[in-house]
Amino acid sequence: MDVLAAVAAILALVLNGLMAGLYFAFSTAVTPALDAIDQDHAADAMRSVNRKILNPRFLPTFTLSPVVALVAGILLLLAGAGLPGVLAIAAALAGFLGSIVVTAVVNVPLNNALDAGSVDWPGYSPRWTRWNSLRGWSCAIAVALLGMALYLWN
Repeated sequence: MDVLAAVAAILALVLNGLMAGLYFAFSTAVTPALDAIDQDHAADAMRSVNRKILNPRFLPTFTLSPVVALVAGILLLLAGAGLPGVLAIAAALAGFLGSIVVTAVVNVPLNNALDAGSVDWPGYSPRWTRWNSLRGWSCAIAVALLGMALYLWN
């Protein structure tokens, strides 16, 4: 059980770290770069990104990051590691609410509006980036919680 808990916690930490890095890169480099070019080209580029990101490397990382954190938390609790288990479950909650829910409720609808032409780039980019930054911080918090869980365990 201890080995499975350790593998799950480390995998959750890595998956959440990858998601935090992706969101960070978009908020700090990609959307500011797109903001600096012609808005029609920026919108076209983001539409392309939104289509290409739905791939076999991204989707499992995105969907499994909170799931694996939850599994790690449960396994840690079953192994008798109370506080580390609670921290891992808190990481799962941060990742789920801050990444999955925000994506579904805000970022994907904005992407769909951009794709449909019902929002222009200036109406899209600031709001999308603000919520994307929240997604990044949520995953970074999940990484910190998982790091603390692993540090405190045993």
